[in-house]
Amino acid sequence: MPLPANHAFLTVGQRRIEVVHHPPPPRRPTIVFLHEGLGSVAQWRGFPERVATAANCGAFVYSRFNNGASDAFGRPRSVSYMHDEARSVLPALLQAARIERPILFGHSDGASIALIFAGTYPRAAAGVVVEAPHLFVEDISLASIAAIRETYLATDFRARMGRYHRDPAAAFFGWNDIWLHPAFAVWNIAGDLAALAVPVLAFQGVYDEYGTLAQLDALARFGAVDRVMLAACGHAPHRDREGAVIERTRQWVEEVLR
Repeated sequence: MPLPANHAFLTVGQRRIEVVHHPPPPRRPTIVFLHEGLGSVAQWRGFPERVATAANCGAFVYSRFNNGASDAFGRPRSVSYMHDEARSVLPALLQAARIERPILFGHSDGASIALIFAGTYPRAAAGVVVEAPHLFVEDISLASIAAIRETYLATDFRARMGRYHRDPAAAFFGWNDIWLHPAFAVWNIAGDLAALAVPVLAFQGVYDEYGTLAQLDALARFGAVDRVMLAACGHAPHRDREGAVIERTRQWVEEVLR
């Protein structure tokens, strides 16, 4: 499993979380990156550092429990796992890292966690950037998540995940099982965003196989949301359209800080 520069571990609730931290220049914020359901520190592949350099900010990246080199979650996830991450783990991690008023940058599940955090603690973040956020469950999401389960079981996908996760089975099934649990079908974070008070930059790929523009339509009801639809782009704008994402994020950060 590749270990990037500035790799370290912080302890939250007696368990270790894998982090990479590049402190910000004076009087500039740190951008905190929250990965997708099957993501990790290493799978960002240097993107956080490139964003931070372009925006003249710090970068803080971490792998959630079960993912990357972080410790195991320790029990099956519940329907509230993204809420639990946003309300308990992330605040404790930011405190341990001594990061105040960050800009959150979340992808997929990480985007939902970032939004829940900002809605729960309206003054704790300076702004939120999201890629392919989930505000509610769509049929397209469940179909793609069921399909990737078949891929995991029938191909070398587990071996490929082993390049980035200490326990690829825990990482995969910890995410996949709960998304496909019947109780998860009614999961929705709209009620958690009523107090959202920070600017939001939202990216969505027009060929996203895990969600539709309806997610950004729902998000726009909760405040100042700058929506960016990206052509020739699927579920991961930072991989499919990296240059466009970095440049728009750089511009947006300056707008927010002004």
